[in-house]
Amino acid sequence: MVDELKLADEQGRLAALHRYEVLDSAEEEPFDRITKLVQLVLDVPIAVVSLVDADRQWFKSCVGIAVPGTPRNEAFCDYTIRTREPMNIPDATLDSRFAENPLVTGALHIRSYLGVPLSTPDGYNIGSLCAIDTRPREFTAEQTAVLTSFASLVVDELELRRIAQTDHLTGAATRRGFALELDKEIARTRRSGRTSSLVLLDVDHFKSVNDTYGHPVGDSVLRNLAGCVKMLLREGDVFGRIGGEEFGILLPGADVAEAFECAERIREAVAEKPLVQEPELSATISLGVSAQSLRMTSDEWMFGADGALYEAKRTGRNRTCIA
Repeated sequence: MVDELKLADEQGRLAALHRYEVLDSAEEEPFDRITKLVQLVLDVPIAVVSLVDADRQWFKSCVGIAVPGTPRNEAFCDYTIRTREPMNIPDATLDSRFAENPLVTGALHIRSYLGVPLSTPDGYNIGSLCAIDTRPREFTAEQTAVLTSFASLVVDELELRRIAQTDHLTGAATRRGFALELDKEIARTRRSGRTSSLVLLDVDHFKSVNDTYGHPVGDSVLRNLAGCVKMLLREGDVFGRIGGEEFGILLPGADVAEAFECAERIREAVAEKPLVQEPELSATISLGVSAQSLRMTSDEWMFGADGALYEAKRTGRNRTCIA
């Protein structure tokens, strides 16, 4: 009964998908290896790891398709995620759900489809692993079992990716890894009584960088920003990527005045020189500082620093505010 309710819980399903922070990420070899194996073992021209977002399906890995995704209303996988069982379509032209689908009538010429839901450990179907052919065919029970096993490997890779503690782009701690460090520091504070501080920083107008120059340049901005920040930190400080263009710095043993000085050094260093040489591109950052208290949880600590960061952005950006 609980499983059936989760199939109808779209808000919960999207939250489960977004927790993996995988949408629009770069190609990754573990996923590509799985789709290539599916293509080879099931003898299909197309194999896809498809993740179904609110209004699109996005391909984490695909062979045989050149596009990165499709609108959700065209996605075979949107039907796959509505059930716990694999979806086997021998001939899409004879299926009323898909006969007029652009993926069937258009250039992809999809005829047969076998899809297995990608079900998270807490029971949400976030996408599917699918094998697709351009000719009608009936996938066998053995082939379905093989694809089901491969789908489990995809979910395992997503879980490993989520719990990994180093961000692949910037070398910073992941959000999960950074949160673990905050919890450790809070425990140390409760034992020793020492003060520590947290700094959150965000790249100003980062969306316009991506929109104007493209995501590869945006990635270079984040990578070079991370390098600049790490050069100014002490041994023992923790630098993490909270999400997107937002980063956190844990400063063990630093009071709020010391944390503010550190934040200002970083802000000035970032503003002084271009973060990208071609095209020459500078950026500024806004920062929020929050000192720790003995009764504070990690979420409360982050909330305080985030409020100060919001104030810095609200009052003009390229500045540091204290919670």
